[in-house]
Order: sequence, then structure tokens, then C-alpha cells
Amino acid sequence: MPLKPSLILASSSRYRKELLSRLCMPFTTISPDVDETPHAGETPEALALRLSVAKAMAVAAKHPGCIVIGSDQVATVDGQPIGKPGDLPRAMAQLQALSGREVEFHSALAVTDGRRVEKADVVTRCRFRQLSDVAIVAYLLVEEPYDTAGSAKAESLGIALMESIQSDDPTAIIGLPLIALTSMLMRFGLNPLDAPGVPGAPA
Repeated sequence: MPLKPSLILASSSRYRKELLSRLCMPFTTISPDVDETPHAGETPEALALRLSVAKAMAVAAKHPGCIVIGSDQVATVDGQPIGKPGDLPRAMAQLQALSGREVEFHSALAVTDGRRVEKADVVTRCRFRQLSDVAIVAYLLVEEPYDTAGSAKAESLGIALMESIQSDDPTAIIGLPLIALTSMLMRFGLNPLDAPGVPGAPA
């Protein structure tokens, strides 16, 4: 039988690496060299999709015969992108501004073999609770989510800041929509349930 193509995650994100490992498939990670500057007039959805494809294609070009996953996430409020805070003061200001408001996360995904590309944008809508400054500071000192757009990690204590979360995929908010990804990988001939890491899977 022919060997299955190698799987590469075009990302340096530890969050995406952890998420992909849940599928029990062997993979490697390679950081893509992609300019993430938005184009003039580009919508957040279009930006996230373009970057996810660009990341996947950049790595695929150097690794023919492999299946490459690219992903990008853009958080928005009222259609305007919000970035990663970087430090406590900016995170404080960001959460103060998001208190009682809805944030829309565009978690874009692309899979390619270097020729064919599949892509999707999985949207998650998070409504923040009304947050006091005391609650915001208490949260930030515990979790330090300065590398996270929206200044809240919904996969851990940040969930306490949320009033509601609406999405077709609970992993999308963390940065890699595994439901959509699994469907894409299957169409490229990679079924996670056939993976060597899954007990009882075919050899």
C-alpha cells in the first residue's frame, strides 16, 4: 500500500498544536513566513481566509507530497478587528471595552496538498458579561492572556467572563476548528479514526 502523505501544521501556535494533537494523528509543525498585514478595505473574514491559505501554501511549496494545514483567527467588534493586547494595561483596556458586548471570532482554516485547496471560515460569537475592574484584574493576573485576541481564554478561566458562546464548533474559539478540519482531512484521504495513535486503528 502507498504511504499516506505526511501532515504538517503551518503554525507556531502552541494552542493549535495542542488542538491538532487531539486527533491522534502524527504531524509536524512548521512556522510559515507570511506577511500578515491586512489589505486595504479587506474584511476580517477575508483576511482570516487569505492568511490561512497563504500559510498553508507557503509551507506546501517547500514540502511537496505533504498535506498542510493553515489557520488564522481574527476577532472583531462591530466589524472592526481587535488584536492581541500584548501586556496587562492593554488587556485591561480591551476587556473594559468588551464588557457587555459581543465579539465575533473568524477562525479560518485551509488544507492543501500543494495543488487543491479547501478552506472555511468558522464563526464564533461570544457575549461578555458586564465586568467590573476588580473582576478584570483578578482574571488577568491569573491567566495573563496577552497573546490572545479579546484578552480571554475561553478554554480555561476566561469562560467565566462569558455570558454566552455560539458556534458550530467548540474548538474554533481556541484557534483550530477541528470539526471542519476533520471533514477536510477526510477529503484528502486522511481519516483521524484510521490514525496509528488511535487504539484499534489499522496498521
